[in-house]
Amino acid sequence: MIKAIFFDLDDTLLWDQKSVKEAFAATCKVAEERYGINADQLEESVREAARELYSSYDFYPFTQMIGINPFEGLWGNFSDENLEDFKKMKVTVPSYRKDAWTVGLKKMGIDNPDFGSVLAERFPEERRKSPFVYEETFEILDTLKGNYQLLLLTNGSPELQNTKLEITPELVPYFDQIVISGDFGRGKPDPSIFEHALSLMELQKDEVLMVGDNLMTDVLGANRAGIKTVWINRLNKERNEVIPTYEIKHLEELYPILAELKEK
Repeated sequence: MIKAIFFDLDDTLLWDQKSVKEAFAATCKVAEERYGINADQLEESVREAARELYSSYDFYPFTQMIGINPFEGLWGNFSDENLEDFKKMKVTVPSYRKDAWTVGLKKMGIDNPDFGSVLAERFPEERRKSPFVYEETFEILDTLKGNYQLLLLTNGSPELQNTKLEITPELVPYFDQIVISGDFGRGKPDPSIFEHALSLMELQKDEVLMVGDNLMTDVLGANRAGIKTVWINRLNKERNEVIPTYEIKHLEELYPILAELKEK
């Protein structure tokens, strides 16, 4: 019998991709207004520069293990974490931000590091101003709260994930526990973080359902830990070799799954 539901945060409950997109759009518009360059092309250029730079740092394998993507590096400060790699990130991130924007501008024919710095500082401001939550998120959580224990299981830096929760404060009260990979020291798909979550809830693996948007972290990790999985596939992505127990396009499709599992 299912007693608890583990939810992923980014692009499952929070629409992180839209928040990042809006922050890029607002920041790139500043450059468009100043230099007449195409904002969409600048965004692509900066994203590409950010990916290349980010993957060149010696802490990159750590970011992959914890689950911190290049665009989170463009607005996180990584200031309150104890792990050694976070300390390296804290030192490197200011120049990473400036360099990503400066290189992105340069690819567009604008060689102006000072303006790169301006945009690098603008992007985090815009990202904090644009939290988006899927329209069904609160309705689902309202319905489930009281009937199931709820745990939030998110990859990322504690500072950054907590910032996301601070700018959407309505989410936090729904959850009995919040587990962030950067606090735990390993991220999804490592089964140990799922086992840690189970122990916090004092539950067995067959008493839990994991809901997330990412096959390679949420679903793969829960599969490895022996937990039933629900893949929320809003964007109609192709499934790879990782097989979820259930696949849905909308969070409301959880209701019939939970009703079915009750009867088992």
